[in-house]
Amino acid sequence: MPAIAYGEGDSALRRTRITAVLSAALLASALAVIAAPTAQADDFDNLYSEQVCNENWGGSSFKFHIWYNSGQNGSFRNIGSSVYDFNALRPGDGHAYPLKFCNFGASSPWPGSGQNIKNNAASGENDHYKYTARVFFYSGYKGAQDVMAPYQHIDQFRNVYNNNASFQWTS
Repeated sequence: MPAIAYGEGDSALRRTRITAVLSAALLASALAVIAAPTAQADDFDNLYSEQVCNENWGGSSFKFHIWYNSGQNGSFRNIGSSVYDFNALRPGDGHAYPLKFCNFGASSPWPGSGQNIKNNAASGENDHYKYTARVFFYSGYKGAQDVMAPYQHIDQFRNVYNNNASFQWTS
């Protein structure tokens, strides 16, 4: 068995380290590509699905409802998935769009119709059988929050009344 000359083992070790670093970088990039479309798909649905303005809440697949006025009054919006920032949903076209209350009442618009949800919501309702709904003061699911257990509503937000920036489902 020939002896390993000085430096040959170092070269093999260096190749192994480089391979490990490149593999880790490739894996991280693949995970980022896989995760990004999910968030974009959720934002797309929250912006454009026919469920967002469905008045038949029991029949809607979007189980969180947020209202412009207290007591679940005025214009509303149904939300299907968590929203990181009510003012910047990214449906995958390279732009950011604000989430708005639905337009109702052509000749006499409901209060809040077409207005941005961010910092304008007063009440909410969670129709989900399993998940807890949380509305946060700040974007990114941060700051004070109002929490609704499954099948619970809040007639007037206590902590985020007209100061709300994100929404999250939690288990």
